[in-house]
Amino acid sequence: MAEFDRVLILDFGSQVTQLIARRVRESGVYCEIWPFNAPLERIRAFAPRGIILSGGPASVTEGDSPRAPEGVFGLGLPVLGICYGEQTMCAQLGGTVEGSDHREFGRAEVAVNAPCGLFQGVWAPGAHEQVWMSHGDRVTALPSGFKVVATSEGAPFAAIADDTRHFYGVQFHPEVVHTPNGAALLRNFTHVLCGCQGSWTMAGFRAAQIASIRAQVGQGKVICGLSGGVDSSVAAVLIHEAIGEQLTCIFVDHGLLRQGEAEEVVRTFRDLFNIRLVHRDASELFLSALEGIADPEQKRKTIGRLFIEVFEEEAKKLGGADFLAQGTLYPDVIESVSFTGGPSATIKSHHNVGGLPERMRMQLVEPLRELFKDEVRALGRELGVPASIVGRHPFPGPGLAIRVPGAISRDKLALLRKADAIYLEEIRAAGLYDKIWQAFAVLLPVRTVGVMGDGRTYDHACALRAVTSTDGMTADVYPFSMDFLTRVAGRIVNEVRGINRVTYDITSKPPGTIEWE
Repeated sequence: MAEFDRVLILDFGSQVTQLIARRVRESGVYCEIWPFNAPLERIRAFAPRGIILSGGPASVTEGDSPRAPEGVFGLGLPVLGICYGEQTMCAQLGGTVEGSDHREFGRAEVAVNAPCGLFQGVWAPGAHEQVWMSHGDRVTALPSGFKVVATSEGAPFAAIADDTRHFYGVQFHPEVVHTPNGAALLRNFTHVLCGCQGSWTMAGFRAAQIASIRAQVGQGKVICGLSGGVDSSVAAVLIHEAIGEQLTCIFVDHGLLRQGEAEEVVRTFRDLFNIRLVHRDASELFLSALEGIADPEQKRKTIGRLFIEVFEEEAKKLGGADFLAQGTLYPDVIESVSFTGGPSATIKSHHNVGGLPERMRMQLVEPLRELFKDEVRALGRELGVPASIVGRHPFPGPGLAIRVPGAISRDKLALLRKADAIYLEEIRAAGLYDKIWQAFAVLLPVRTVGVMGDGRTYDHACALRAVTSTDGMTADVYPFSMDFLTRVAGRIVNEVRGINRVTYDITSKPPGTIEWE
């Protein structure tokens, strides 16, 4: 990405660090998130125009808490510290940070006391602005050269500035929507203070990645595991544009896809894009192996193991390949190197972030590993991928296996497919599909007594779920009208023999969780 201005974000473990990157990229500036302890030599080689220090859960008052590389402040670059980032910047430059009995979490109001480069054209002295706070410690003495530019009830140094060195610190989170002018402040930092041009676009990314793929692959052969989801589909089309018939896609149909999905994948990639495609119907193999398995993690592992075995079988039939392409996204990469440890290695086990097993004797091609999900959708539109695929709701690898809690059977899968298809059909008919991040039906592991017409029934219960999100990091319930839910429930009960009850799941997805299932 050398042709674009870039900003570097050093991550201290905040659950919303990715939102900083999202806001920066939305303004046309390329950025990456690296661990807080990235080597200074690597930072210099990246050649950022500025550096952002993220928030984090640690306390600067603790001796073993993380710190930014000392040399960061001597690079002559603008630096913005957010929350913990402000605190460690102050502590490292000679200021003081102390614990406080007056913590601030949630909405707060800051009073703007003085102008500074960060506030230019956004906040003026005398204004009172809404922000989002999340801190216990607070700065109590400033390093030399800094001034206070904003205060709040719990933070006498809510925003600080050294305009000479272009060092700035804010105790609040400008990256979240609860700070209404936060995106404008970040844009001031990147465009005004760092001098970035905002020229990072999907058209530019497309051209750069095509050149990169050609340089990496040369005359080699590439195989791509195609699932029909957004990520693998866009990756396949991009790679095909770069190297043409050197790419072969392998589509393993495990029998756990949504209604009509396998047929659409084959039709799209063979007919529309003329991409070499191997379609292996392995549904009987997968469903037989899953018979009687109720534990969701055992289901995932069984599906993952069989998928690899079938994929490798088909790859051997092709005579092998030099490269394996996959749709790794930037959140996968970030989570795999998070300094906090965490469960990402388990949750993201369906991606080979960090390399392939040695026996596969292939190199990875991951053209999307610098993109967030909505950026992948934008790239897909740039490449001409059909809207039915680009806008498709996320569908994790285990597919319907984890939407049938308990043991799986062919009959249960058939019921779920019909109910899910009705639900999505009604969502599309109401013009709501693109407003919802993910919607699906679940066949619950219970049967209920009901009365239909003149007889009693003892059939399955079905739950419906729909959530809104931008990138899947957090999610909230989609507020369907009762008329809509009544219509969907009526259709499912009337048209799907074997389901006599429908409920709507209003669970939200809290910050910090990664996969919605």
